[in-house]
Amino acid sequence: MRGSFFKILIIALIIAALGVLSIYSSTYQKEGTQWQDIYKRQLLWLAIGLAFYFFTSKLNYRKLWDANYLIYGTALFFLLLVFGLGVIRLGAQRWLKIAWFNFQPSEFAKLAIIIFLARYFSGKSADDVSLSSGKFGIFRGIILPLIFVAVPMLLIIEQPDLGSGLMLMLVFVGLLYLTNVRLKYIFILLFTLILPLPFFWHFLHDYQKQRLLVFLNPNVDPLGAGYTVIQSRIAIGSGTFFGRGWLHGSQSQLYFLPESHTDFIFATFSEQWGFLGSLFLVLLYYLIIRQGFIIAQRTQDAFGRLLAYGISLLLALQVFINIAMNMGLAPVVGLPLPLMSYGGSSVLVTFIALGILVNIDRTRNVF
Repeated sequence: MRGSFFKILIIALIIAALGVLSIYSSTYQKEGTQWQDIYKRQLLWLAIGLAFYFFTSKLNYRKLWDANYLIYGTALFFLLLVFGLGVIRLGAQRWLKIAWFNFQPSEFAKLAIIIFLARYFSGKSADDVSLSSGKFGIFRGIILPLIFVAVPMLLIIEQPDLGSGLMLMLVFVGLLYLTNVRLKYIFILLFTLILPLPFFWHFLHDYQKQRLLVFLNPNVDPLGAGYTVIQSRIAIGSGTFFGRGWLHGSQSQLYFLPESHTDFIFATFSEQWGFLGSLFLVLLYYLIIRQGFIIAQRTQDAFGRLLAYGISLLLALQVFINIAMNMGLAPVVGLPLPLMSYGGSSVLVTFIALGILVNIDRTRNVF
């Protein structure tokens, strides 16, 4: 356990430190005390996240088995609470004001769904915990868990937060593949999801339609919906090989790049540290995700294995989609870059998930 504990901790701290440097760089010249305090708040969230990392790494992850339905119900409760008490920012109602900070329930819901699916697809007997999904037919293997995933997914999409909602579905499909659910059932699910996609166009918000059109051709609306993507690509390209240096860069420093400290922090980082720095950052993410998959492969407990796979898959998908979005290779969906983007909810949930990974590795030889 000590090996994985320190490996994951060191890599996570390096990524988080690079994130704080990028957040400071993209906000330090902006007027107003709210900008000056952003990097300080991120440091505070990192300290809280580290405390939860140490706590969850010591807490037996099998307690999540017993608390599974409570965790799932709590996630639904917070998602429903958003519609009545949620804070509206940038046209979206995604946050709950709790004391002095804004909490985003969709981040917690991602981890809750992973715990739920890991519990659902593994069965517990008197002696061990093993995969039971191989015995499931299409109803228990696909339809029933899909209903449990669809409820929070639709609540998140309604906020609206299409990116986080679709993330739940991607994790669900990924975990289906990693269990013994029959492949033909998975293909049926994919066909059922893909077939009606053209009809969903009419249910999208106007800004979501614009983002999809801009993804196909950013020049459709270069001063509107396509502006951020165009500026992000310029920022990444202007970094060249070695970058323009910390606290330097035309797009991030002159405020051409919107959301440079949140969704588009990778573009800010790339402009200042170049291709070499970006490659180093991607390598760090690869190492931490690889460590998660290694933990999943060597644990003997099916619940722990699926839990580790789910956490690793979630991290991999968020990193891939965010970087692709910054490069114009994926639609803009508002997903943060784990441990890099400004945001307390994302940082906190990520450290909790990493702590669970460490604990799974610690107790892997129990079964």
